[in-house]
Amino acid sequence: MKKGDISPILVNIGFGNVVSAARVIAVVTPGSSPMKRLREEAKKRGKLVDATEGRRTRSIIITDSDHIILSALQAETITQRFVEGREEEPQKSEKSPVNKGEEV
Repeated sequence: MKKGDISPILVNIGFGNVVSAARVIAVVTPGSSPMKRLREEAKKRGKLVDATEGRRTRSIIITDSDHIILSALQAETITQRFVEGREEEPQKSEKSPVNKGEEV
């Protein structure tokens, strides 16, 4: 990365697994038939990432690269983490760099 580039916002999706917030298109619940089909098609194409650690799938994350990520966290919980990450971003950019040549 170039100096001055903003680092990507990573969102915890459970069990120490993270996803780049900029790459996520949708977070959906897995109960409906279309979501089950989406999951199976992704598995056939090799684009399924199972981040559930063997637990029940409670949300499906769809990325812009056509990857489907399974998570054991509720969709509402993951969505809240995206909102929190967005709120923290402006605060980080507002801080001004400290000049090293100045005396304190």
